[in-house]
Amino acid sequence: MGMQRRAVLAAIGGAALAAPALSVPAAAAADVYPSNTALYADPALVEGTDWGRRFRRHAAVDDSETAASPALPGTAIVAPHGGGIEPGTSELCLAIAGYHPATVAATGGALFDFWMFEGLRASNNGVLHVTSTHCDDPYARSICGGATRAVSLHGCTPSQAGFPEGTQAVLVGGGDAALRTALRNQLVAAGFTAVDAGGVGELDGNDPANIINRTLSGAGAQLELTTPLRTAMFGTNTRAGRRNTTTTAFWTFAGAVRAAL
Repeated sequence: MGMQRRAVLAAIGGAALAAPALSVPAAAAADVYPSNTALYADPALVEGTDWGRRFRRHAAVDDSETAASPALPGTAIVAPHGGGIEPGTSELCLAIAGYHPATVAATGGALFDFWMFEGLRASNNGVLHVTSTHCDDPYARSICGGATRAVSLHGCTPSQAGFPEGTQAVLVGGGDAALRTALRNQLVAAGFTAVDAGGVGELDGNDPANIINRTLSGAGAQLELTTPLRTAMFGTNTRAGRRNTTTTAFWTFAGAVRAAL
């Protein structure tokens, strides 16, 4: 069983307890766009230049009147703030879904549906952040809505999560309690500091309106990785460089999440 949040904070150092924890991520409190639809409709933004979407939904065919319906792909991986918005989450989304971030070729094993929204600008991608409870992208809603399990990848600073600066950690949230536990256990076993996100505002990810909880079961899991942890996953931490410089930490993290799933 992974360590609870209070125990991990104590282990990291007493300084953490004195640091104020934000109730919501700063970017979420300052969103420019109230929804993906509003962002897509802004004529000042150009798809493919300012922002982009990538997704894959695996085919399922049932053209028989008598045979039992085939099992549908049951898992979705999403990165609502990929590209330059919360760096590293796009690459993790692909790897956890079973694809190499450099080539988008299958890496072996199970393949999961995925969706990501990405900031493609050289800078100032934060203005493209749409908080997960306001995500109304039709592909995201369709992919999550057809899944029984879903995991979202997010980025936060250590201070937003209540940790000292420099802390490499991941907060595990979302409405799916069983999946939260499985993820935390696998990540801790793989050597990561993984703590329950309960009570950390939107970082908890348990709002029913959160895109990750808009599944067939009404629940999913949200992973909030601190900036130092995401930085350690890449040799060159740029949008162009990340996909080709993934580190052992990156693949160990992706493997732990896939093991939980």
